[in-house]
Amino acid sequence: MNRCLKNLWWFVLLMGAFGTAAAAPLPADDNDRACWLSHTHERTRANLKELTVVDFSNLRNGYKVASPIQVDFAVRGMGVVPAGKELKGTGHHHILVDTRMPPSVTDKLPFNDKHRHFGKGQTSTLLDLPAGKHTLRLLFADHEHRPYFVFSPEITVEVLGPRSAVPRPKIDPKNFDATCAAWYQDEVSRPRPADEPLHFTNLRAGEALVSPFNVRLGVDGYGICARGQSAEKTGHFMLDVLARADRKPVQSFDLSNGATQANLFIGVGNYFLRLRFVDPVSGADLLRPHELPVSVTQQDRV
Repeated sequence: MNRCLKNLWWFVLLMGAFGTAAAAPLPADDNDRACWLSHTHERTRANLKELTVVDFSNLRNGYKVASPIQVDFAVRGMGVVPAGKELKGTGHHHILVDTRMPPSVTDKLPFNDKHRHFGKGQTSTLLDLPAGKHTLRLLFADHEHRPYFVFSPEITVEVLGPRSAVPRPKIDPKNFDATCAAWYQDEVSRPRPADEPLHFTNLRAGEALVSPFNVRLGVDGYGICARGQSAEKTGHFMLDVLARADRKPVQSFDLSNGATQANLFIGVGNYFLRLRFVDPVSGADLLRPHELPVSVTQQDRV
């Protein structure tokens, strides 16, 4: 059986036997794949110092990108609930664009281009910015748009121009480091295909990981709503770790508090990460579960 048929057989097995959506594959090109995997540890490093964290899943300070920019959010230690829905320990995301932190935590955030609101509980957005350097910061705020003391570091990104006019970077093996950096920054900021709304934002199928590692969860076209409130077209995440050999559960994470990231502590071995998106009231699946095969090859001392 050739490689293409093996991949097709595996996809059919995964979809037919388990009724799940297949995860995004690693890049097919050898150089692209090597570049992607060279960033795996940085992209999945677990933050064990801060209990409450909000940050960009895919962007880092100094990135050079084309517009529109895929921007993914993640929060841990607090949960997401749409604006107008009061629930202790929850809020929703805002992006500060080319502006400073608000001077007061008692004043509601204004609605303008410098204060982008995601009051439907979104986990991501497409940000269309003109060419040039821009500062971005995630700020978490309550149901009335009053900021918490929960925000990301400010980052600066340089927009090279519209995607229609900016050539897609290619990796040159003779100048791997510099061309890999340009390719990777474009890859993680490129708008996602619309065919699979439920996803891991920082992982692809088959990656080798160091435990503990961090997973970032996203859903397009829906918002997050922690249990205890309800809103139209919202849900929350459930995450299971299954042994790949027999599919027995190893760990389960109930993210009904509205969290969109988790740190996983699991032993060396091969696993499926099974992500579900469920109704906050009934617990029924709103989308097909999303499965990601990964391998843990090493454990760090913590």
